[in-house]
Amino acid sequence: MTYCVGLKTQHGLVFMSDTRTNAGVDNISTFRKMHCWQEPDDRVLVLLSAGNLATTQAVVSLLDERTKAPDERTPSMLETPSMYQAARLVGDTVKEVIRQSAPAGQSADAFGASFILGGQIRGMEPRLFLIYPEGNFIEVSADTPFFQIGETKYGKPILVRAFDTAMKLEETVKLLLVSFDSTLKSNLSVGLPLDLLFYENDTFRIGYEKRIEADDPYLREISEGWSDALKTAFKSLPDFTR
Repeated sequence: MTYCVGLKTQHGLVFMSDTRTNAGVDNISTFRKMHCWQEPDDRVLVLLSAGNLATTQAVVSLLDERTKAPDERTPSMLETPSMYQAARLVGDTVKEVIRQSAPAGQSADAFGASFILGGQIRGMEPRLFLIYPEGNFIEVSADTPFFQIGETKYGKPILVRAFDTAMKLEETVKLLLVSFDSTLKSNLSVGLPLDLLFYENDTFRIGYEKRIEADDPYLREISEGWSDALKTAFKSLPDFTR
């Protein structure tokens, strides 16, 4: 399992993902789930992945391979004319990989994977998509300005209550860390380190990228501060009366 979030704000796109793929008493693996393609002054595309590790790695490897030999392997993430077409390319690649992975007569559910794709291509607005294992996809809207994949239920309440598209990019990091901290404390299948990336509108370059480790002082400050704030808020609520 995993946990990944993509947010669309008035200022740009923000992405965060964990790196744990297996959890157990003696079996914990770490793999990067955030992947980027960029063409200077033309486009930036960011892909977050969740689900069957073999499927997600095959999808990313195939998409990446096509960017390195575009004359022989088209279409390419660096050549799609729009973000919509890029989302279609990811969806078609997901279907292709799952179809090839599932043996005849076996359900493809075990090979499922979902993705968040966001970015901007010159001449167009930034866009953010959620791509399902079936290959179809949806786009963020004013009512739903963020997407989650993986273990979503523990971190969703804070996003629903507090996220505002007018937030500065730095504010969204605070919000995302609270969301991830809640998930980390509730589910062993999500784990550190976390990958963070900003994309600011119309820059056509990655604005900021960081790996947040377990000893990160800001992460620790957010985790402890949120726990204390919850306790204070709970105590301030009126007691039940019979």
